[in-house]
Amino acid sequence: MDKMKATEISSNIVKEPRLVVRRFQARPQHEGVGAVVRRSIGRFELKYFDPFLLLDEFTVSAPAGFPDHPHRGFETVTYMSQGAITHEDFKGHKGTIRAGDLQWMTAGRGIVHSEMPAAEGTQKGLQLWINLSSEHKMIEPRYQELQSKDIVETTKDGVRVRVIAGESLGTKSPIYTMTPTMYLDFTLKPEAHLQQPIPISWNAFVYILEGEGTFGSSNSMPIRAHHTLLLGQGDGLEAWNKSYEPLRFILIGGEPLGEPVKQFGPFVMNTKEEIEQTFNDYENYTNGFENAKQWRSQAKLGVDI
Repeated sequence: MDKMKATEISSNIVKEPRLVVRRFQARPQHEGVGAVVRRSIGRFELKYFDPFLLLDEFTVSAPAGFPDHPHRGFETVTYMSQGAITHEDFKGHKGTIRAGDLQWMTAGRGIVHSEMPAAEGTQKGLQLWINLSSEHKMIEPRYQELQSKDIVETTKDGVRVRVIAGESLGTKSPIYTMTPTMYLDFTLKPEAHLQQPIPISWNAFVYILEGEGTFGSSNSMPIRAHHTLLLGQGDGLEAWNKSYEPLRFILIGGEPLGEPVKQFGPFVMNTKEEIEQTFNDYENYTNGFENAKQWRSQAKLGVDI
């Protein structure tokens, strides 16, 4: 834990607002076994936004889901908005995250796990992949999990924020991240105005969940739900809700690693040789994947694939 870092924000004043330099709509696509995702980061328009590898807004109903699959070299952050997902891995970790809950999983040197619906009807949520530096890619896997009631939140002047990671409106999250990251879930009432500081050296983006909002400049055109907005240089974000309905969006920012990225599906390393070694480790059940040889998730047993 001593190497893990938390976001530090020194001031709530934004002097140089970041403008939207690029935007695009996240369109539905199939993923896993029968699941549907709206992918913003990790698609052909934007393969990588250092340090972020992927952001999916997912929708899944049983018997569809994400059966047994591996990861190495990064972190996955799952934030539920509806229903429930049961997670289990080959080290014996198992649990269910429900609407409003959070799981921050550091895959490190290797995890094989499943993520499957745990309730009737439709399950919805967000999953973010955060790259790890070469120094941390082969650390032991670990979890940080928060129930909805334990996620800190605050409200001020028509702005409500749930602080998943980092700091906002004087409130800090207990989550620590190997790669310094902020992850904020904002809801703005009509006529509300937000100023949120972001470290100048970080990359940052917005993903709109509900409603429509104005970002970067009060004169810019409003942007609707399911759009990803890449933010340019500056010391923070300004946003306005000029509509008659609530505006909900997430703001995610992180310190760029500035390292080479070699990705093959669920494996993210720095070189081709490291990817080849990862495949060798996975196929031969070595160097972090030993438990994969005999393990099968209980959830997978009920899925017809």
